[in-house]
Amino acid sequence: MAIIKIIVKYIVKNSMKVAARPLKIRVNPPNPRRPRCHYSYEWRSRTKRALQTTFHNPFTTLSILLLYLPTGIIQSIKHITMKIFSLPVLIAVAIAGIGAYSVPDFPVPPKGGTYRDLNKNGRLDVYEDPKQPVEARVSDLLAQMNIEEKAGMMFINGVTINDDGSLDPRPDAKGPAARLPTAPENISERHMNHFNYWQVPSIKALAEGYNAIQKLAENSRLGIPVTIASDPRHYFSNNIFAMQANGFSQWPEQLGFAAIGDEKLTRTFGDIARQEYVAVGIREALHPMADLATEPRWARVSGTFGEDAQLSARMIKAYILGFQGKKLGKTSVACMTKHFSGGGPQKEGLDPHFEFQKGQVYPGKNFKYHLIPFEAAFAVNTASIMPYYGVPTDQTGENVGFSYNKDIITKMLREQYKYDGVVCTDWGLITDANMGGVVWPARAWGVEKLSAEERVQKIIEAGCDQFGGESRPELVVSLVKSGKVSEKRIDQSIRRLLRQKFVLGLFDNPYVDVAAAVKLVGNPAFKAKGDAAQRRSMTLLKNEGNFLPRRGSKPKIYVKNVDAKVAALYGTVVENPKDADFAVIRINTPWIPVETQNPFAKGFHHGDLDFKSPEKEEILQLLNTVPTVVDIYLDRPAVIPEISAKAKALFGNYGASDAALLDVIFGKAKPEGKLPFELPSSMDAVRKQKEDVPYDSENPLYKFGFGLRYK
Repeated sequence: MAIIKIIVKYIVKNSMKVAARPLKIRVNPPNPRRPRCHYSYEWRSRTKRALQTTFHNPFTTLSILLLYLPTGIIQSIKHITMKIFSLPVLIAVAIAGIGAYSVPDFPVPPKGGTYRDLNKNGRLDVYEDPKQPVEARVSDLLAQMNIEEKAGMMFINGVTINDDGSLDPRPDAKGPAARLPTAPENISERHMNHFNYWQVPSIKALAEGYNAIQKLAENSRLGIPVTIASDPRHYFSNNIFAMQANGFSQWPEQLGFAAIGDEKLTRTFGDIARQEYVAVGIREALHPMADLATEPRWARVSGTFGEDAQLSARMIKAYILGFQGKKLGKTSVACMTKHFSGGGPQKEGLDPHFEFQKGQVYPGKNFKYHLIPFEAAFAVNTASIMPYYGVPTDQTGENVGFSYNKDIITKMLREQYKYDGVVCTDWGLITDANMGGVVWPARAWGVEKLSAEERVQKIIEAGCDQFGGESRPELVVSLVKSGKVSEKRIDQSIRRLLRQKFVLGLFDNPYVDVAAAVKLVGNPAFKAKGDAAQRRSMTLLKNEGNFLPRRGSKPKIYVKNVDAKVAALYGTVVENPKDADFAVIRINTPWIPVETQNPFAKGFHHGDLDFKSPEKEEILQLLNTVPTVVDIYLDRPAVIPEISAKAKALFGNYGASDAALLDVIFGKAKPEGKLPFELPSSMDAVRKQKEDVPYDSENPLYKFGFGLRYK
């Protein structure tokens, strides 16, 4: 009986070893004195732990044993034979074909096929094999990575591509990334493989530079491909957060899609933007924004879908489905939905990018309302989540910023919502930035006294996977080597990050076709759809006496802040408003720069929403001189009671060209927009609002959802 137990145990042991091979559980280092295909059967401690993890479920173990039992029996017979018989007998047995049924130690490429030998070892590893399950590929690569490579993967920062597609540093380089280390430095020295673009060159140079980045990554030790991310690039906008389109099709901002309210259009936009992104290698969108614009003074209202949670939820779903599809795959762009758990309720509208505003407030006790759009994002499996900078004041166990907050990231996001995608911090939570004589402090709100290493530790312990706008992998390495953070915890984050790369197909072919990119990006069909969306989003707020649309012979037009050459296509442009049949003026929602030495902060549209002297008087003078069509860019809800009263017709736009406006004025297109937020009647009403509550100002000038149509 004892002999039978020993034999059964031996067969089971060999069956598990065979099962482990295609899963790449084996972690024994190769022996340089033996052929590459040699497999050591020593059960070292790391291998044991890997097997225990894989076979922890008894049902899984039984299934695997049944699958590999025949091979295990054969292997057992071989080993017993090796111990009993002499070499001649073994040779005879081999000739008889007994060994022909053994499972090969490593996957082999298909007949006549090739594979990407990313780790340059001359064989097809599991992580290099597209036919293997994603989780098996992740496990295989994770087992081969050292802590320096894991740490590098946890950071994403800006990178520059020059106008000629090269990557080398240039003294004349422009933009935030020009001051940062280059892609070659970050890949070779810091083992980073996530980057984001700010300013970019032409489409051709962008695609060429992207391919150059991937080539550098392919030449690294394990050949891990790069994931490129970007803020929105498709908006017709002067918004500080919308990157220059530079060749991409141009659409209204998120507010414009909310104004139209057409989920099908929003998904179409997402699909077109996806195609253009993929063509140049951008595989991660640092958008959409699921924040709610319940505080009208907030500088980032233009990036939202407005103040209504249900409307925002519908738009978020359509947007993500357009970029990702029903299931993330090789033609998808992964969406990083932001800013969990809602960045809208900022005190007095000041933004926590800066030290003068560190916490957001909830005077209306409306915290849960801001979760509704994120729940919609979870429903369509957003690939990533980004928390915001500020402190959710008095909403959790400690008043620290969202990414430092374990109650927000682990208890709420991970445990309550069961979210297992990538969580990436917003940019710059660890390191102060020197901006040429001005220091922009890291957004470590609530933990300012912690060292950089302690900040990294707290963010990891909170449950985040990746650090945005930082290049400090040495801090993670130090934490692991000192025992303050376990490598097992780091592996949890690396597994999520690797999974996303594999699912996107970057390991199989990360390169783009430059000629195809030039042909596809910004093609006439895509641009036409974007132009049409700009027109549809125009929101008609006033049309006294059905003044619009204008028809008939070319009228005399006086224009201000409108390209005269474009206006000349619709009428005769005159220089004096008194000579005009009517005037067209385009204005922007007012804002007041914060008193600061930080140049970036000076560009944020903070402050009051009403027009001050002398600008208001100049506008009203024109309106009193000639019938005037006023168009205002609503990046925030403007306070315009006097202007509304005097205007012959009044539009709100959310990113639209002069041609789009004039087409609507002259009836070549129809306005379909409805306000995605209310327009307050006064600044006094704005100040009385509660930052976390939607549409709550007294006697609004125009209510949420208001919008006229042509008769």
